[in-house]
Amino acid sequence: MTYDAIVIGAGLSGLAAGIRLAMFDLKVCIVEKHTVIGGLNSFYVRKKRLFDVGLHAMTNYSPKGVRSSPLGKLLKQLRFKHDEFRLRQQLVSEIRFPGKTLKFSNDFELLTEEVREQFPTQIDGFLQLVQYIDEFDELNLEGPTEVSSREVLARYLSDPMLIDMLFCPLMYYGNAKEVDMDFYQFVIMFKSIFKEGFAKPEGGMYYILGLMEDKFESLGGEMIMGDGVASIHTRNDAFQSITLESGRELQADKVLSSMGYVETMRLCEPGNIPEDESDIGQMSFMESIFVTERTPVELGYSNSIVFYCTEPEFRYGVPEDCVDLTSGVLCCPNNFDYSEPLPEGIIRITNQANFNKWDAFERKDYNSAKREWRERSLANIFKFFPDFSQSVVFLDTFTPKTIKKYTGHCNGAVYGSPRKIKNGETPVKNLFICGTDQGFLGIVGATLSGISMANLHILSSKNQ
Repeated sequence: MTYDAIVIGAGLSGLAAGIRLAMFDLKVCIVEKHTVIGGLNSFYVRKKRLFDVGLHAMTNYSPKGVRSSPLGKLLKQLRFKHDEFRLRQQLVSEIRFPGKTLKFSNDFELLTEEVREQFPTQIDGFLQLVQYIDEFDELNLEGPTEVSSREVLARYLSDPMLIDMLFCPLMYYGNAKEVDMDFYQFVIMFKSIFKEGFAKPEGGMYYILGLMEDKFESLGGEMIMGDGVASIHTRNDAFQSITLESGRELQADKVLSSMGYVETMRLCEPGNIPEDESDIGQMSFMESIFVTERTPVELGYSNSIVFYCTEPEFRYGVPEDCVDLTSGVLCCPNNFDYSEPLPEGIIRITNQANFNKWDAFERKDYNSAKREWRERSLANIFKFFPDFSQSVVFLDTFTPKTIKKYTGHCNGAVYGSPRKIKNGETPVKNLFICGTDQGFLGIVGATLSGISMANLHILSSKNQ
């Protein structure tokens, strides 16, 4: 079976790449090892309830008619209307540290005023930092990737807590590195979270993914589901063909892989591409979802999302134990501006976690460990937030082991490799990377990554 292009992975970047290529009458096939689309931002059903996985909300919200924003570019490139995405904005979110709280919304002025009030001696430096961020070209594919965000922020800010409070949401929502963050990625996340903001699609990721799947198939695209890539065959360092787990062989002029750089290279045969341990992602998470019989507001939770740290200094890295309880993300999907209220209350709690610790558990110990760490996470939360345990009618927990099982990412690393490949090029000719390891972050960023790499490496050459 021969195609103009094969896309590995039916997540957001893979679907976006497939749609973009099919628009220009290319014969395109998306290959997905699971039976459900979505990848890192998929969905699942438990007890007749539909749950999103991955990020708690879409970043990069912009109003209808703003065509120059990342969301506006996405809609234009994939030929969707703003109303089709049915985006509902956040109400108010906050960053909560000991003795300090910064509220923010989709109006950036709120965060500015919060910094002015909570950190009056830092406001001038903060405004200068924002100006520098506004002028920075974070989407330049040839720009540097090894600029320390901590070093940049230290030029403008002197209060370590303010620096950590700014890092906390950005790291939780997109950082593959421990401790620090590449500055271009800091800028991407700062703009997407603070300058633009959060929204959720009415109907969840199931709805958005359905829109994209329907668009791809309506353009004549093909999908192979439940049949992953077993090997990628090369000759003279150039792509030749793909063999699926079922034994089927697919040929194409070019391949876009959204499964991660290391994961893609490991499938290449002959396997003569050296592997650098520092390229292997480590950052993963444990998340618990609680369905409540009362709404979060009734239970004392009025914010859309809370990024919290219970200690003065924020740590971001693989914890020594199974879970780091000193910081996390608390999300209430009900607290977005829906046209109709959600049928039940939902509260999600996310903490940094250690893949190796979770992977070492036998099954019987694994399940009991999930219960233990979920209870410890709750007990820690209830020191600072209202106790909602008596209102819980259903709960579920996933760990780094779950993430690896359903995404294939080494170590269950949600954000992939710390080393991003902005231009998407690999050592194998005609094999390119899109998605997490290309470096555009968040739901909108991942989608734009698929579009950008399809435009750069496949459509541009077809048009020459």
